[in-house]
Amino acid sequence: MPNARTDTATAARLVSAIDAQGFPPVLAWETAPRVRFSADWRGQNADAQRETEVRLLWTPGALYVRFDARYRSITVFPDAESNGRRDQLWDRDVCEVFFQADASQLRRYQEFEVAPNGFWIDLHIAPGEKHDLRSGLRRRVDMDEDNKRWRAELALPMMSLTPGFDPTAEWRVNFYRVEGPSEPRFYSAWRPTNTAQANFHVPEAFGRLVFAEGPAG
Repeated sequence: MPNARTDTATAARLVSAIDAQGFPPVLAWETAPRVRFSADWRGQNADAQRETEVRLLWTPGALYVRFDARYRSITVFPDAESNGRRDQLWDRDVCEVFFQADASQLRRYQEFEVAPNGFWIDLHIAPGEKHDLRSGLRRRVDMDEDNKRWRAELALPMMSLTPGFDPTAEWRVNFYRVEGPSEPRFYSAWRPTNTAQANFHVPEAFGRLVFAEGPAG
């Protein structure tokens, strides 16, 4: 179920119960619309062996994101805080999502990153500031070494994204991926930022995020 518009991601309504670990069941994910990308941050040099697929589900209380990432190699940090948080996580392999619930605040948005080993970071970005969001996110990661794929699921409390969720509102969003042990690393983006050097912090380039009321489970 791909999205009809290439600049729009759709989060489907989750109506089935979450599983024992607090995530949507497999069938719910499989019926959610998907976006895919494999080109770099300029929209060039597509690499099918590093393709990323993203699906989103929502309830009034949570937004769920799943990344399915094909990879050539895996590079991760060996250490993190006891809860899995790791500063500078972007210096190793990660999947990333930036959400902006209020498009009138162009320079304010939330950043979430997850690594193949489950390490994570969440940040609030605003002009002249970057600090821990303390979102209370949960994550689950699976590795398929035989097929060179890794999967990460995020469960994000809606309160960490917006103080009053309105499913009829249109958000802004972008998805990213970083892979490689050293420069030049592979920096890919769903919506290209078209900067001279790799830079994901370009909210002008974000795509649209809409919330579908139809059931996904």
